[in-house]
Amino acid sequence: MNFADAIAFCALMFALIVAAGIWLNAYEGRMKHRQRQLELEVRLAEASAAQRSDAEADRLEERVRVLERIATDRSPELAAQIEQLRDLHELDETTGKEPAQ
Repeated sequence: MNFADAIAFCALMFALIVAAGIWLNAYEGRMKHRQRQLELEVRLAEASAAQRSDAEADRLEERVRVLERIATDRSPELAAQIEQLRDLHELDETTGKEPAQ
């Protein structure tokens, strides 16, 4: 190996090291971007779950209010409304349709 070959070999090694550095830097940037994407997806999923949870809690609170009203209200009107709902439910069961809301 003469001097020119040694210089060419060193230049080639230098070019490979620089190329590897550039590639690793780009790969690191891609991984950071992917990590940020995944963090945002997790936040979005958490927010969606919290929203569903809030909606479910609101729905359950409304049901509890209705049940409290039923338990404490002894008026004949309420009893008639409950019977109407039972009749509708029985009618819907015989026809196979969903109860009307």
